[in-house]
Amino acid sequence: MKCPECGSKNLHHDYERAEIVCMDCGAVIEENMVDFGPEWRAFDSDQRAKRQRTGAPIKYTKPNKGLVTEIDKYNRDIRGSKISPQSQAQMYRLRKWHKRSSISSSMERNLTIALSELDRIASALGLPSNVREASALLYRKAVEKGLIRGRLIESVVAAVIYTLCRQYGIPRTLDEISEVSGIPKKEIGRTYRFIKKELFVKVPLTNPIHYVPRFASELELSGEVQERAKEILEEAINKGLISGRGPTGVAAAAVYIAGVIMGERRTQKEVADVAGVTEVTIRNRYRELKRELGIKIAA
Repeated sequence: MKCPECGSKNLHHDYERAEIVCMDCGAVIEENMVDFGPEWRAFDSDQRAKRQRTGAPIKYTKPNKGLVTEIDKYNRDIRGSKISPQSQAQMYRLRKWHKRSSISSSMERNLTIALSELDRIASALGLPSNVREASALLYRKAVEKGLIRGRLIESVVAAVIYTLCRQYGIPRTLDEISEVSGIPKKEIGRTYRFIKKELFVKVPLTNPIHYVPRFASELELSGEVQERAKEILEEAINKGLISGRGPTGVAAAAVYIAGVIMGERRTQKEVADVAGVTEVTIRNRYRELKRELGIKIAA
C-alpha cells in the first residue's frame, strides 16, 4: 500500500482510531477500518484455547470431516461429579444410537473403513499430514463418482496414496506401498491408472533425484556423496538417459557411482538391498551411466 498523496510507503496503522495514516505527509488514507480479530485477549495458549469459540478445521481424514458432536465416555457432569447409574445407562444408549446414525449410509460405512486404512498406511510410510488430507480428499472424489464399486477398498486407498506421493514428490515405491497395504503391486498399479484416467489427475514423472537423500541416509553416506549423485542424475536427465528405466534403479546406480568417486564405496548388494532392486539392475544402470556420461572410475 502506498500513500496516494506523496507515494510514501511509511504508513502507520492506528488501531485505536481505526485509521491508516501516512507518516510523511500526514494524510489519512483509510478510516473506520474493520478489525477482523477477536474482541478478547489471551496471554498464553491455555487462555486462547478456552476463549476461542470456533472449532477445529475441516479434516478430510475423518469420516464426518471432524464436524460432528461427540458424546464423551467419562460419565461426569459439568462439575466433574459422577452421574447416577440411570443417567449412565441413558448416556450409553445415546452414544450407541449416535454412532449408528453417523454411519447410516453405505457411503459413510465405506469412508469409515477406508479412512482408517488410509491413516494406517500413511503412518507406516511416514507421510505428512498434508499428504494424508489430500489423499482423503481424492478418495472422497472417487467415492462420489462411483469408482469404488467392484474394487477392493484397500486397493483404492493404496492407489490414492501412491498418486499423492507422486504428486508431492515423496519417494515411495509401489513395492513399499504393496508391502504395507498387503495388496499386490499389479492390482495397485491397475487401480492407480484407472483413478488417474477417470478423475483426470495429472501426475508428474517420478524424479530419481528424490530417492537420493533416502538411499544415502540408509547407507550412511556423506552429504558430498549425495550432491555428486544428484549432479550425475541431473546430467543423465538432461541427456535423456532415464527414459524407460525405473527411477529407483537409476538413483541407486548414481549413489553407487558417487560413493566410489568420493571414496565411500558401498557394495552393489548393499545398495540393491536399500533401493529394493536387484544387483543386475544396478550393474546395468551403472554401465550405462558410466559409458554415456564418460565417468572414469578407478578399478
